[in-house]
Amino acid sequence: MPDERVVVIGAGIGGLVAALRLAAAGLPVTLAEKAETPGGKMRRVPAGPLTVEAGPTVFTMRWVFDEIFSECGADFSRRVALRPADILARHAWGAGERLDLFADPDRSARAIADFAGPREAEGFRRFREQAGAIYRALEGPFIRGERPSPLDLVRRAGPRGLGGLMRIQPFTTLWAALGEHFRDPRLRQLFGRYATYCGSSPFSAPATLMLVAHVEMAGVWTVAGGLSRLAGAVAELAAEHGAELRYGTAVERILVEGGRVTGVLLATGERLPATAVVANCDAAALAEGLFGPEGARAVDPVPERERSLSAVTFAVAGRPEGFPLVRHNVFFSGDYAAEFADLTDRARPPRDPTVYVCAQDRGDDGAPPEVPEALLCLVNAPARGAALSPQEIARCHDTMSRRLSACGLTIDETARTTTTPADFEKLFPATGGALYGRASHGWMASFLRPGARTKLPGLYLAGGSVHPGPGVPMAAQSGRLVAASLLQDLASTSPSRRAAMPGGTSMR
Repeated sequence: MPDERVVVIGAGIGGLVAALRLAAAGLPVTLAEKAETPGGKMRRVPAGPLTVEAGPTVFTMRWVFDEIFSECGADFSRRVALRPADILARHAWGAGERLDLFADPDRSARAIADFAGPREAEGFRRFREQAGAIYRALEGPFIRGERPSPLDLVRRAGPRGLGGLMRIQPFTTLWAALGEHFRDPRLRQLFGRYATYCGSSPFSAPATLMLVAHVEMAGVWTVAGGLSRLAGAVAELAAEHGAELRYGTAVERILVEGGRVTGVLLATGERLPATAVVANCDAAALAEGLFGPEGARAVDPVPERERSLSAVTFAVAGRPEGFPLVRHNVFFSGDYAAEFADLTDRARPPRDPTVYVCAQDRGDDGAPPEVPEALLCLVNAPARGAALSPQEIARCHDTMSRRLSACGLTIDETARTTTTPADFEKLFPATGGALYGRASHGWMASFLRPGARTKLPGLYLAGGSVHPGPGVPMAAQSGRLVAASLLQDLASTSPSRRAAMPGGTSMR
């Protein structure tokens, strides 16, 4: 057995996938996670008698996990129970103003026609076509590949892909591009909201983010047990392949000798030797020196003004009344521009927020479960680092409740657990509470995210703050990419080892 050993810091989905892929390739892998369970942002929190999924709730791009599990000799569908959603989300602007989007695009077009007229339905068809073209242009050279420069992206796309790249509109904001398809401001709000999936504003993010709409319209699945169960399934498979998973184990420092990584120092004083270390943390934690000065020099810092959005979440056990909730529900603010001016210009929670409510025990039929039921209510907030005062938190809950009430929904709360940007900063240090790394503002933002390799030999990065970006499938893809990069580097420096990824990773 070769002398190479890998330590993975953090059991977010990127670190879990990296540990799985490396262990499946035959490397000794130890994963150290300070929490007591895997998942990172994919977590559950108590709310009275219930536990509520308090992280990501929308599962898309299933193909990423199908491929990862297959490459490691397992069947994803046998490990994780999934159910496709018929209704992608229910949207509301006020009492009587509701619009559902469906997995069936023709049904969505008919619903839009009934809601806003046939002209807007035709705009939806054009929008959907363009979103799909953007996704197809970027999947191979960007999502599946190592971090490209703009010129790399053009080269990797090849002659056949250049037509698609010309349609991605990197210099146009998402909001402006949506105006080319929709006259109804409510529909611009609906599809502009996809920028917040990357913690960004639709008024500053590039039109390229239309691809998020394509991803969601290509399929949303419900994961039995929630996305925290998905993290558990990846962890279990990694352990089956021999990875040592150590929970409740905090890493204090990345050890360096002779200009390259030699292991990590745990908070207990124990040293874990390693040929390579994969840091599955926000890149800001490294840049701020939380793992030592050598790690700080290995990555570039993210200026505070370029952080993505944070959130205030309310994990609730309660009884909702007055609105026919489905699993995913969005209640839009009365003034989208004012909402994002509050978030980005004034760095404060919006006075009239858009609210996302995940009714976690409901399906497409909206049938209410036994009460109280588990609800996650979320409003966007700036990642300003400073703690919100109790008065600001109470005001945030009040403005959220007023927006829900304007759409006909009231929630009689039995119990509530609140998570603020300051709480997210404690969970994910050095971020200021930012949930998605660098905001996707401006055409260059996606190229400024760090890639799998760093300036320090033997130190690699995975997670939602690095390429290819935030979100569960993208963070998982980062784990694939870092494993491929690490194995490639080991193979090139060790004449006795020619490591290969089972099944390989497509780098089209």
